[in-house]
Amino acid sequence: MKKVKVELKENSYEVRIGADILAQAGEWLREMGYAGKVVIITDSSVKGLYADVLSGGLANAGFSGGILEIPPGEEQKTLEMAGGLYEKLTSAYAERTTPVIALGGGVIGDLAGFVAATYMRGVPLVQVPTTLLAQVDSSIGGKTAVDHGTLKNMIGAFYQPRLVIADVSTLKTLPDVELSNGMAEAIKMSAIMSSDLFDYIDKNIEKARALDTDVLEEIVYRNAGIKAGVVGRDEKESGLRTMLNFGHTIGHAVEAVSAFGLKHGQAVAVGMVAEARISSRLGGLDKESVSRLENLLRRAGLPVTVPDIDISQVMEAMQHDKKVAAGKIRFVLLNAIGDAYVTDDVSPSLVEEVLSGHG
Repeated sequence: MKKVKVELKENSYEVRIGADILAQAGEWLREMGYAGKVVIITDSSVKGLYADVLSGGLANAGFSGGILEIPPGEEQKTLEMAGGLYEKLTSAYAERTTPVIALGGGVIGDLAGFVAATYMRGVPLVQVPTTLLAQVDSSIGGKTAVDHGTLKNMIGAFYQPRLVIADVSTLKTLPDVELSNGMAEAIKMSAIMSSDLFDYIDKNIEKARALDTDVLEEIVYRNAGIKAGVVGRDEKESGLRTMLNFGHTIGHAVEAVSAFGLKHGQAVAVGMVAEARISSRLGGLDKESVSRLENLLRRAGLPVTVPDIDISQVMEAMQHDKKVAAGKIRFVLLNAIGDAYVTDDVSPSLVEEVLSGHG
């Protein structure tokens, strides 16, 4: 097992990464001083796979409590669903010291995290991500949110977990499309922060897709280390953390316009290629690196071109993005693989050109 520390003064916590470590959650929570009741929030798909292992480990460590189950899917990430979970927490007599364990992918992490952040003004949160996307990215850093209409993550809060448990063995039950979905975020992290990690993924992408746990553990560990370093220096996205949005400015808009028909990682992959091409057009990233990024995303099983959707709607959706400041859209662009920068000096006409396939 490997550990990464997210250094945030009084809000510091560990990310523990390894194979077959899920059953140790109860023992670790007890060591952290928790006792009595816990509540697991999960979806019906993940519940059948991993809730028994997690619950068994918790029971062996002396914990009691129930499982709050919701249907799977992004469409569950709403204020209405959060309200239903508040009711269930009340019925379960959850107290301010009752840990909420988010067992699942990014949707569960976001929703359960938002519920934990707001129920009784905050109860302890433990993230147990079971998808690659959540393990490398969304479970670390304290972003919690629900969607509002077609706008993704519009209502939320920064709320750090007390512990993150990333069991890479859970990735073995992921459909290939979900593994690819998460690989997009791993590739994104390497593209903006680490050419060494980019090289490692490039060299080992086939092993990762074949579910080699050693390779997956290394990818999750290195990503967690980078993300922890960024979050430790910029907890609430006022500066450096903005870099993590590479591919997301266009990606979020594409995802929203597709009515979430595209998965998050797929949309981010499309966004990364578009933003890499914009980088190249502005004289930063060389064309060979654009091709290398595009080829790696393809080998990871990801789309690299905008799907058959209305480009004008994508442009409109970008105007509603949280990254808009003073009417200008902020983009994360690349000087080189592993070297990113933020700018709001990108003309809408260039964005439209690239999205239309002319970039």
